Amino acid sequence: MKKLMTMVLFLYLTFLIPFAAQGISANQVVVYYFHTTFRCPTCYKIEQYTEEAINRYFPKELQSGRLSFKSINVEQKENQHFIKDYQLFSKSVVISLIKAGQEVKYNNLTKIWIYFTDKQKFYDYIKTETAKYLQEIE
Repeated sequence: MKKLMTMVLFLYLTFLIPFAAQGISANQVVVYYFHTTFRCPTCYKIEQYTEEAINRYFPKELQSGRLSFKSINVEQKENQHFIKDYQLFSKSVVISLIKAGQEVKYNNLTKIWIYFTDKQKFYDYIKTETAKYLQEIE
């Protein structure tokens, strides 16, 4: 029994605490916008459009905690691991699916660079890809 309790505690500390420290619940979708300190007008536009789309199409999911949006500067020391974790090569929007406190999959939405000139197409892209991930935690 003691070994079982120790194992449960170990798993909790190893897997759930890191997500809790980042403000991530056990089952949710996280939409990240990764950027550097220096950003051009297009980079700001991508962040703005992403956050607007999430707020417009998923207010209930945001309110319930099933969905969150995070803007992350990868040049900050504590965030540099994301570059390797998600193979980032530019400013990026990444959708992450978290189940039972573990990331089970993610998608780097590379078409943001194609759609940033058309706000509605950009919104639709973010909406469609986010909805796919949300369906997996229902």
